[in-house]
Amino acid sequence: MQQTILAISGKPGLYRLISRGNNNLIVEALDETHKRMPAFATDRITSLADVAMFTETDDVPLMDVLENMKNLEGGKIASINEKKASGKELRDYFTKVLPEWDQDRVQNSHIKKLISWYNILIKAGITDFKEAEENTSSEEEAPTAE
Repeated sequence: MQQTILAISGKPGLYRLISRGNNNLIVEALDETHKRMPAFATDRITSLADVAMFTETDDVPLMDVLENMKNLEGGKIASINEKKASGKELRDYFTKVLPEWDQDRVQNSHIKKLISWYNILIKAGITDFKEAEENTSSEEEAPTAE
């Protein structure tokens, strides 16, 4: 899932990778329209797996942040309306999601986009944010014999 969900600069929402062409990608909107369209090399296309949020220590992968939001919201749509919330409300909400976030580098617009993306994914039925990472982390956490 992480590699096939894309954000395209200049286009709202999120897209699922459907197919690859010679000079483009065919993507499908994750909203109600499910509109398919080409995305070209000139578009700035980012996989959600490549996105991270700034914290006071290490950057946290977006999938971990989305998982925290899912746990906070009980797997439901976000309880805050990102379009109507004040900057303080956004920051207070995000502190519940990611307590150690970098308040100097993360802007209100980043929090709004994160909430919007979370809602799009939940409405599309995509809730396994850490599916690929769980396999690797469980191997790392296995006890070792000394």
